[in-house]
Amino acid sequence: MFVRTATASTTAAALLGAGALLLPADRPEAPERQDAPVVVAHRGASGYAPENTLAAVDAADALGIEWVENDVHRTRDGELVVLHDTDLKRTTDVEQVFPDRAPWAVKDFTAAEVAKLDAGSWFGPQFTGARVPTLSQFLHRMERNRQKLLLEIKSPATYPGIERDIIKVLGRSGWLDRSHVRSRLVIQSFGADSVKKVHSLRPDITTGFLGTPAVADLPAYAAFTDQINPSYATIGADYVAAVQRLKGPHGKRLRVNTWTVNKAADAVKARDYGVDGIITNFPDVVRDATS
Repeated sequence: MFVRTATASTTAAALLGAGALLLPADRPEAPERQDAPVVVAHRGASGYAPENTLAAVDAADALGIEWVENDVHRTRDGELVVLHDTDLKRTTDVEQVFPDRAPWAVKDFTAAEVAKLDAGSWFGPQFTGARVPTLSQFLHRMERNRQKLLLEIKSPATYPGIERDIIKVLGRSGWLDRSHVRSRLVIQSFGADSVKKVHSLRPDITTGFLGTPAVADLPAYAAFTDQINPSYATIGADYVAAVQRLKGPHGKRLRVNTWTVNKAADAVKARDYGVDGIITNFPDVVRDATS
């Protein structure tokens, strides 16, 4: 039986009530839809814990959120690690630990060096000592929590062959069996060629393209991706409907997961556009606003 950490549970529970205060008192009734959009915790529940850390995974779990989004890079010695930026400055203490290593790019550090960094204290003192997880560690925690993963390949041109590396780690971690591939894993990227590569290596894996392609170009994307995942600021109901009219490589209609929606009012608008999922730093706020 899984017991959540006190820090993640306490943080999420305390802010759950605060998030509820953001909801409009008299929300207009939305048009009927079959299902509420799936809520995806952006870099974990990153409004409540340091992004892309195991604490953020646990905070999402404490809120009852199944889907978690993360970002994957590769170190100098080939380890896959989970963090958003191409450098380590914003979310770790790398400038203090390695002051002479500017510009502190992830690709210039070994896994052992990255493992020394504090990836939590920037967010709050209660997270001091949190580490940048490897992809293997991240997958293990999500498996323990029985969560689902929306994995983003970051800057794929910087890491030639990273798609194959990710698939190897997923396989070693038990994430490429039938149950995971069918309902617990999506791989996405802003790089169309990277998404195509994943699809060619493992056609059974659900893929997503991050961006807002022109409507006229959507059929070309439907040949290799199952999802079009655009910024909330770039979409409306007509665009969502245009995406959903098409079928992807698995013969199912394309899905739309929009990002990054943190306010209840925006979540309601996104729901009313007909999106299939909403990616957010505050998953409890979005869930309560759209359910």
